Amino acid sequence: MSAHIASAEPRHDWQRDELLALFDLPLPELLFRAADIHRRHFVAGEVQVSTLLSVKTGGCPEDCAYCPQAQRYDTGVTAQKLMDTEEVLARARQAKAAGASRFCMGAAWRSPKERDIPKVAEMIREVKALGLETCATLGMLSGQQALALKDAGLDYYNHNLDTAPEFYGDIIHTRDYQDRLDTLEHVREAGMKTCCGGIVGMGESRGQRAGLLQALANLPAHPDSVPINRLVQVAGTPLHGTTELDSFEFVRTIAVARITMPRSMVRLSAGRESMSDELQALCFAAGANSIFYGEKLLTTGNPDTERDLALFARLGLRPMPVQEAKAAAGHRNDVLGSATVHADITEPATCCGRAA
Repeated sequence: MSAHIASAEPRHDWQRDELLALFDLPLPELLFRAADIHRRHFVAGEVQVSTLLSVKTGGCPEDCAYCPQAQRYDTGVTAQKLMDTEEVLARARQAKAAGASRFCMGAAWRSPKERDIPKVAEMIREVKALGLETCATLGMLSGQQALALKDAGLDYYNHNLDTAPEFYGDIIHTRDYQDRLDTLEHVREAGMKTCCGGIVGMGESRGQRAGLLQALANLPAHPDSVPINRLVQVAGTPLHGTTELDSFEFVRTIAVARITMPRSMVRLSAGRESMSDELQALCFAAGANSIFYGEKLLTTGNPDTERDLALFARLGLRPMPVQEAKAAAGHRNDVLGSATVHADITEPATCCGRAA
């Protein structure tokens, strides 16, 4: 394999055949390369720990085939109104008392209505006043909405690509792929950092998994965080009954994400509850360095706190320490100065089925 493919420096010109060549490596070799790159940019053995608060649950008008919050599917999720700011602040205070540095808010919207932006902006300002970083996932944003959220103090915005461009139409029909790219552009232009990843195990091919990572790695700026979700099948959704993704294939996906986006946080997102400790250990060896913490994730289960603490102890891992936010946009996450984060403890979020 060429030195160009194995480079530890960020690239934005990845070709599909290069990613497939990485996927095709013997697993021990792939893990070695991913671990080597990981150690050039992060402290080995440190894992970012974060969770989300759902500020508006259910009732989404979209048709994402994986999502239990789409109102057209009978999944048992009940639509709820946007939470009051005081209730959000109470949760934020609890999170800060528990050691959180960042507070994440999610809403199950296709996109926020104009009347919703001032309400969310107030939440952001009040949470910022507590001394916490803020992030949000609210669906598609216009340029003006992104600027309004930035002006309110929002630091990070999550908006996933979900899957490869050529497989996207098999999963979602109510939102174009370009709509997602446009929202990410609005977020970047507003000066916020991005959290962007996808879901694997939806019936896509290896080439399409490579296509998702190619799309992410070739964005104008690599996402600060890259959540890799393993499909959680929910009864009532079209993807319920899909053949489960092979565990080693999931590990390969994590490793290729680490190699192609060397300075991004690679987050184990949805699906961890069904993963063995051994599978999670392989994912950490492959370069994953972030997890969601708490007994629920979105509308699905997540390992309980005790299990995660026991796993960290068994593997000799430790939570990434809380650090002050780096003010400069595009700050590099490496051993010389990890970006903030890093022990966010809130409630489970329900953001249109996305695990952020």
